[in-house]
Amino acid sequence: MAKRILIVEDNELNLKLFCDLLRAHGHDIRPVGDGREVLHEARDFAPDLIIMDIHLPHVSGLDLIIALKADAALRATPIMAVTAYAGKGDEDRIRAAGAEAYVSKPISVLKFIETVNSLIG
Repeated sequence: MAKRILIVEDNELNLKLFCDLLRAHGHDIRPVGDGREVLHEARDFAPDLIIMDIHLPHVSGLDLIIALKADAALRATPIMAVTAYAGKGDEDRIRAAGAEAYVSKPISVLKFIETVNSLIG
């Protein structure tokens, strides 16, 4: 059964890769390139999963995770964080903000899909 997945990613190549992978697995995708639109798009789309880049222009992915988890309509939606800038302690900060999973870039396609599947059951 197709799940709705909101993808928040400002890098066009990564966004295309994520969208193509998830569409190939039968999911309904809504891409968002501007973090300032995330809350509106998430409320409108009611996703089963949010894939969140951490380093975005204008707003931090960490701040967006916190805002999504503070929203009564969205707090139960699992969030998978993805970032290319994984430093010591980053995963702990990302999970503390509310993300249920964390994947570093460049992604392993197998690990990416396994993580998505584990979050959407």
